[in-house]
Amino acid sequence: MEFRDLLRFRHCGRTVYTLHGPAGLRCPVCGLAVRLGLMEAPIRIQTPFRDGHRTTCCFLITSRHGAAGFSEENESELHVGVSNSEGVVFSYTESGVQRQQQGWELSIVVPLVAPSNDSLSFRTLWDEQLETYSRLNTWTAGRFQEQREFGSCCYGFALSFINHVMRPEGSQPISRERFTCWYVLPRMETTSRYLSVYQHVCQHGYYSTAE
Repeated sequence: MEFRDLLRFRHCGRTVYTLHGPAGLRCPVCGLAVRLGLMEAPIRIQTPFRDGHRTTCCFLITSRHGAAGFSEENESELHVGVSNSEGVVFSYTESGVQRQQQGWELSIVVPLVAPSNDSLSFRTLWDEQLETYSRLNTWTAGRFQEQREFGSCCYGFALSFINHVMRPEGSQPISRERFTCWYVLPRMETTSRYLSVYQHVCQHGYYSTAE
């Protein structure tokens, strides 16, 4: 399923979300023509999903079951990985570390590298370290169940690599709880809200709330 950006505007005392531009638009709530001034111009709400294979050096969250897996009720269906500079996604599974060039087209993206550090030499080093780290005995298929018992698995692999890369810079390791709280949960909450509104718009043509 392809997701599109939403448009949000205010009319007749309500905040309205649609998929269509305002040109010639009638308000789906009151039925009147919408005439928006500069200060009332609609705001584009970007879809939170990105193609993980078009990212570089990012922490990625995807779902094995499409968009439905991103709902709060299906958190166990989420899968995480790390992309290299070419958009190849490394993730830890029952078969060991996978290197995938497809399958992460519907992802939530957490950038890990500041634009000021995104040099060719850094990207080359990132790729080398990611490849070397993925070959450690810690992340073999035979140790998957062991890692699962400690609540590690794919999340543990990705976060451990992030801490591994940060260590030479003198940064303190970031805990799973802190990384989740700072970087993952805000994006998951945004995604959950977007999906709720988007699905309603697809079914009914619009979504509105009182101002």
